[in-house]
Amino acid sequence: MALFFGARDAPSEVLLKLKMKELIAGIVVSRGNPTLSSYLRHVASRELPSLPALMDANCCQNLSLDDFAKLCHRSLSRFKRDFHEHFGIAPGRWLLERRLECSARLLATTNLSVTAIVFECGFEQPSHFSRAFKAKYGQTPRQYRDACIAAARRGRHPERSSEINR
Repeated sequence: MALFFGARDAPSEVLLKLKMKELIAGIVVSRGNPTLSSYLRHVASRELPSLPALMDANCCQNLSLDDFAKLCHRSLSRFKRDFHEHFGIAPGRWLLERRLECSARLLATTNLSVTAIVFECGFEQPSHFSRAFKAKYGQTPRQYRDACIAAARRGRHPERSSEINR
């Protein structure tokens, strides 16, 4: 390595990456530090985090698809492929549906303001939320909440009322 670093020109990035891989491989196969070797083997052999579990736990976070991919330890393209393979839908569409379901549940079961629900469910803009909510449920969030309250007064389960959902 002294030959590479002692030269007038800096070594190329490709060469540095290759030498780093050689160094790590040397540590893994050496018997000099079994604890470090075992740890590196464990890290290298670990499976990717569970995509469904991570998505379910974080669907209401205001994260970009790139952030979700990083959270799942995948490139963006791999994340999209794995996501579609598992859920059968594009990640953006799935996130919108989950966030709308969460918002409907909060509207029906809490006294949070609509604005608070918008941000609690991972939406950035109240206007986008209102349009998407009305497209899915056929009512504005306020109308939906009022229908839930009316259904609860009549003793019906608010989320199962035919008056609320289309």
